[in-house]
Amino acid sequence: MGAEESKTEYQKLEEKLTYSSKNIWEEEGKERVKKVFAYGENYKDFLNNAKSERLTVKWVLGKAKEKGYKNLYDTSEMGPDDSTPDDLGPGDCFYALNRGKNIALVKIGEEAIEDGINIVAAHADAPRLDLKQNPLIEDIEIALLKTHYYGGVKKYQWLNIPLAITGVVITKDNKKVEIEIGFKDSDPVFVIPDLLPHLAQKVQSEKKAKEFIQGESLNLVAGNIPVKDKKVKEKVKLAVLEKLNKDYGILEEDFISAELEAVPAARPRDVGIDRSMIGGYGHDDRVCVFAAVTSIFDSKPAKKTTIAFIVDKEEIGSDGPTGAKSQFIFTLVGAILKKLKKKTGEYSDMLLRETMGRSVCISADVSAALNPMYKEVHDEKNASRLSHGVVLTKYTGAGGKYAANDADAELVGMIRYIFNKNGIYWQYGGMGKVDEGGGGTIAKHLAFYNTSVIDCGVPVIGMHSPYELISKADLYYAYLAYKVFFEKA
Repeated sequence: MGAEESKTEYQKLEEKLTYSSKNIWEEEGKERVKKVFAYGENYKDFLNNAKSERLTVKWVLGKAKEKGYKNLYDTSEMGPDDSTPDDLGPGDCFYALNRGKNIALVKIGEEAIEDGINIVAAHADAPRLDLKQNPLIEDIEIALLKTHYYGGVKKYQWLNIPLAITGVVITKDNKKVEIEIGFKDSDPVFVIPDLLPHLAQKVQSEKKAKEFIQGESLNLVAGNIPVKDKKVKEKVKLAVLEKLNKDYGILEEDFISAELEAVPAARPRDVGIDRSMIGGYGHDDRVCVFAAVTSIFDSKPAKKTTIAFIVDKEEIGSDGPTGAKSQFIFTLVGAILKKLKKKTGEYSDMLLRETMGRSVCISADVSAALNPMYKEVHDEKNASRLSHGVVLTKYTGAGGKYAANDADAELVGMIRYIFNKNGIYWQYGGMGKVDEGGGGTIAKHLAFYNTSVIDCGVPVIGMHSPYELISKADLYYAYLAYKVFFEKA
């Protein structure tokens, strides 16, 4: 008697009527597992080269150009690129840039664009430590770089780990200097030293975790060799400035017009004896960035025009011209419409608004996976698990769904339908127990344009830490899920 024949009537009824997600590793065969691992290797290479929002956009732009994407719109060139053709057709691919921190990849579909666009939007920024605008000080003959943490971090997690510095400096001559220190094995790194346990009893041990290191104390050790001149007061600081001037041609005042970030220097690595997981910095949300851009690269031209949209500033509220609150996406769609409607002269502000209103967007952001060490903060029935697939999240927010998008039932149903129909492993997941905390995404900012939006991303353990964990299986199915959305929705 087969396994199916041995099931009781109510066992069969239970399978038919109840919901449960499936562990991908238990379901998939060897050939699919090979693809999962191969995709994971490509992702690790990306993550190692995309440790800031600028570096992420630079990587995406390089790949887009390799694949023949043309420049459609670049804010540094003050608008649309007149060299791109006006007679856009199905399958034509373009990119749009905004201040080096946003990039959108566009693939023209078969249907009229005013019938709506399928958008997958992810954010390229991640929690980090930003150097202050006047960062360099000297204390007890040690040069230090003062920082201001960016986004929601547990400050103690940034102590005694190797940190790299990346970003840009605009000099007094208005020239841009790119800086990367700490990524190569031959580079020096920076460290925020913690207090030894022998002396920490009163200063740290009796305090709450969020209190035993203050934000003003998150200072990077940057040097210790002084210049040999007794008349100079801050000898080590001057030696560091001399080195920076020699290597990069910058002055202390140039820090004021700089954007420099301290990020973990460690490389992403396989985690677990089975290599099923990836540990690394910036999974939130560069794992969804990678899945979004590779899925649009690999997707076939579809009925709908599709856009993979990469934004900045999500971790601090999405404000500013490169955040999701900016009208860059609105302006970009307007630029596409203008080109498509140039011959007929049908372009109008109302047509643009109607196009956005008929569009559908996946807010591709990570979800809090069930952590076996802290299960008490999760509602297990409504929590995502590693290796159970891409996570659908109807609403985020906190304290009564405050600041949530809350996708409508029709949209959730449509996404479930196309995922189920196309063999996508997915699960439902929220952000913890009611009143335990919460969080937000860019979903509500894209919904501002009357676009239907749902959160859908990769489950993460240790979110916002310098070394987060994801499952390779979830990563691969995020890629497949976004590809199905681009081609089928």
